[in-house]
Amino acid sequence: MAMIKSHKIGIIGGGISGIAAAKQLSEHEPVVFEATDSIGGVWKHCSYSSTKLQTPRCDYEFSDFPWTQRDNTSFPSYQEILDYLYSYATYFDVLKFVKFNSKVVEIRFVGARDSENSGEYGNLLAGHPVWEVGVQTSQSENIQWYAFEFLVICTGKYGDIPRIPKFPQNKGPEIFKGKVMHTIDYCKLKEDESTQLLKGKKVVIFGYKKSAIDLAVECAEANQGLPNSYTKDQIRASSEPSSRKGVSKMIESYLTWKLPLEKYGLKPDHPFEEDYASCQMAILPENFFSEADKGKIAIKRSTLKWWFWEGGVQFEDGTKLDADVVILATGFDGKQKLKAIIPDPFRSLLEFPSGLMPLYRGTINPLIPNMAFVGYIESVSNLHTAEIRCKWLSRLVDDRFKLPSVEKMLEQTTKELEIMRRTTRFYRRSCISTFSINHSDEICEEMGWSSWRKKNWIAEVFSPYNSQDYQEEK
Repeated sequence: MAMIKSHKIGIIGGGISGIAAAKQLSEHEPVVFEATDSIGGVWKHCSYSSTKLQTPRCDYEFSDFPWTQRDNTSFPSYQEILDYLYSYATYFDVLKFVKFNSKVVEIRFVGARDSENSGEYGNLLAGHPVWEVGVQTSQSENIQWYAFEFLVICTGKYGDIPRIPKFPQNKGPEIFKGKVMHTIDYCKLKEDESTQLLKGKKVVIFGYKKSAIDLAVECAEANQGLPNSYTKDQIRASSEPSSRKGVSKMIESYLTWKLPLEKYGLKPDHPFEEDYASCQMAILPENFFSEADKGKIAIKRSTLKWWFWEGGVQFEDGTKLDADVVILATGFDGKQKLKAIIPDPFRSLLEFPSGLMPLYRGTINPLIPNMAFVGYIESVSNLHTAEIRCKWLSRLVDDRFKLPSVEKMLEQTTKELEIMRRTTRFYRRSCISTFSINHSDEICEEMGWSSWRKKNWIAEVFSPYNSQDYQEEK
């Protein structure tokens, strides 16, 4: 099979991170492989009709492309996010780099394992191919091969591969007489199809994060039946431990006073700071509790095992829930997406035994050459987190600064992982919210920028940071 000519940089994924990477690396004319027919990632393929951003738009924007109504304090819908991303990609002429309907099915390492520089990471542009990428398009079953000096993986942690619970033998979905689906399949339904699925039905939702909460409200609004939301443990939010705990207690007291968390058994058993440290804060839909008050949403909080019976679901304590439809809001397996395409021996180096990915600056795995990962750490603003790391990456590619030794990078990532572990029991989510400003400061300093981004010290001390503070330095 003929090899397509070599390119310098390949980017896998056309979501927020992939488009940010393509824009920052545009001088090298990267090739972006997007498996579907559109950019947008989870915003395109894992959103309900009611899905909205969880922050105001001014906290979710590219540093050089402000929203046209950035002072609008409402939370934009998923369609507004997609429109904004398309406008960004069009304005900076990024779409010309994207190969749509091009799914990466295999990656092969063809570089040399240079033992002379084993302690150093080396240049990202090696001057010769390091990776070969096998791509299957929607027009052909044949695999086309591309060669790259450097790869940026932007397939993300969510979407594509659903995490499905395991059930005892003869107690799985096959014995249930109703409909079972994961949220990834629900998101593919057109609005009239989802309404038809839910209307007049008893719906049981398994899950406890944002997707489950939003879906419970959609069910309540679509029918007059009783959607039941089963939850394992309700999640709700930084860094000297003493001050952080004090602020956490204040926020907990306010939320408990403001919201009927105790009435519905939704008050968590862990402190708010652990949710903030693991990026698990969820903005409830406006009418969530009003629908619960009407009896259209019932909440069952339980850590019990469960399985199917022909008329619904059953828990190990013997209780049963009748159901016509069961929807699994049980998340995704992003690591499996990576392991499916990353070859050995690098597949075994993707994560520590703890399950966390060792990413220096949230981007470079010190043990995998000429490859970067964008979109695998979380913060209170994932767009900003991705963009500033892509800016850092572009300067690293252009050899404007050098990486530390492999040993020092591993030390740094281990230190950060320990901070996560000490701060929250949910540390495996790879959230940097408690030290994101420090991270950005260090990234700026490595790029040769000042870590003080405001115009004066008063603003530096008292004004919150946002993407606009990280515009290109002239």
